[in-house]
Amino acid sequence: MSANSIRAAGAVRGRALCPDPHARRWRLLDDAVLRWGEGGALSAVESARAVEGRGDPLPPVTHPGAVWLPGFVDTHVHFPQTQIIGSASGPLLSWLERSVFPEEARFADDAYAARVAERFCEQLLRQGTTSASIYSSSHPGATHALFEALDRRGLRAEAGLTLMDRGAPDALLRPAEEALEACGALADRWHGHDAGRLRFCVTPRFGLSCTPGLLRGAGRLAEERGLWVQTHISENPRELEATAAAFPAARDYLAVYEDLGLLHARTLLAHCVWLSPSEWDRLSAARAAVTHCPDSNLFLGSGQMPLAEALGRAVRVGLGSDVGAGRSFSLRRAAARAYDASRITGADEGPAALLWLATRGGALATGRGGEVGCLAPGYEADLVCVALPPDLEEPAGLSEDERVELLASRLVFCEDWGGVREVRVRGRRAWAATGEGAGEGR
Repeated sequence: MSANSIRAAGAVRGRALCPDPHARRWRLLDDAVLRWGEGGALSAVESARAVEGRGDPLPPVTHPGAVWLPGFVDTHVHFPQTQIIGSASGPLLSWLERSVFPEEARFADDAYAARVAERFCEQLLRQGTTSASIYSSSHPGATHALFEALDRRGLRAEAGLTLMDRGAPDALLRPAEEALEACGALADRWHGHDAGRLRFCVTPRFGLSCTPGLLRGAGRLAEERGLWVQTHISENPRELEATAAAFPAARDYLAVYEDLGLLHARTLLAHCVWLSPSEWDRLSAARAAVTHCPDSNLFLGSGQMPLAEALGRAVRVGLGSDVGAGRSFSLRRAAARAYDASRITGADEGPAALLWLATRGGALATGRGGEVGCLAPGYEADLVCVALPPDLEEPAGLSEDERVELLASRLVFCEDWGGVREVRVRGRRAWAATGEGAGEGR
C-alpha cells in the first residue's frame, strides 16, 4: 500500500467557496466547517453556526484571513519542460526545435528525470494544484519516475509517455510498436493506482510527431483499455499547414484524430485556437473535452482560443498552465490570462466563472467530476487554502453574487498579496507554506 493511501479523518474551518456542480457559479460560506472521514471523502460541509447550534465542538479557524476552495486542476502541463519554463524562442515549431527537444532528450537519464519529477511535483503543490493531466517525455524510465514522484507526493494525476515516431530528433523518437508496448507496461503498473488517484493516459504529442500507424495503434490501445487520450490540436497557423501536408487524406486537423480512433468522450484536446465551426461541432458531438491554455498561447504568439465557441456548445473546458510555454504553474494566473483572452475573443467570462473552470471545470474535463471539484459530502477532500489580500475591505450592501465575484477577482487578480497556505488531497496534507507545519491527516 502507498504511504499516501493511509488517511485519517479530520476537519478544517474558515471561509469557503463552494462551486455549483454543473454551472459556473459559487456559494460562499463565511464561516464553514469541512469534515472528512478516514477514506478521504467529505462527510460534512456546513456553517459553523449550525455546528455550534447542535452543541458540537467547533475547531478553531484553520487559517485566518484565507479561503478554502477545491484544489486546482491543471488540465495541460509538460513535466519535462519544468527546467525551461519561460524560454522565449517561439513561435511554436521553432520553439520546439530550439528549446523543447534538446531539453526533453535529457530525460533518457533516469536520474535526471527523477530529480526533475520532484521539482515538478513541488511546483504543482506550491500553487495549490491537486490534480493534473501531464505529458511526460518519450522515455519509459522518465515516465515511471514521474509516476513514482506523483505517488510519493500524494498528487492526483493522469500522465502518459509522449508518443513520437517522426518529426523530432532521433534521440526522442520511439518506433510505434516499441512505444505502444511501453505504454502497455506503464498502464499495467500505474493505471488505477491507489483507488484511481493515478491513471495512465495515451499521449500522442500531436499529428506532426506521429505516423498514422502510431496514431491508429494509440487509438486502439485507448479503446481496448478504456484509457484517456490527451494531445494538442490547432495551436499555430504554421502547424495547421504542416499537418494538412502530412495528412492529405484528412478533411481537417480534427479529422486526423477522428479518422484514427482518437476522438471520443475520453479525449482531452489542448489549445483549439484555430478550429473551424465544423470542427467545433464535431468535437462537441464526440463529447471530447478542451483544455484552454491562454498564457502559452500569448507567449508563443499562437492566438487565443475562442472560449465562447466551446462554452456555447456545452463542451467541457478546463484550464491548463502549459508549462513550459506557460510561464507559471499557477492556475490562478492561468485564470487571469483567460480573463484577458476572453476580452479579446468576446467570451466575456468573469473571474468567478474562470475560477470555476480552474477547479470544477477541470475535474469535469478530465472525467473526475464524480470524485473531486466540489465542496460537498461524498466528494473527496482535495482542498486548497489561499490567503486573501490583507486590509482590503468589502463594500457594504453587496448581494451574495457580488460578494462571490469580488472574492473571485481577488483570488484571480491579486496573486501578489495572497499565497497558497495549505493543500490537501483526500484530506491528507500534501503541502503547507513555511511555518504552517505538515502533518499527515491533520
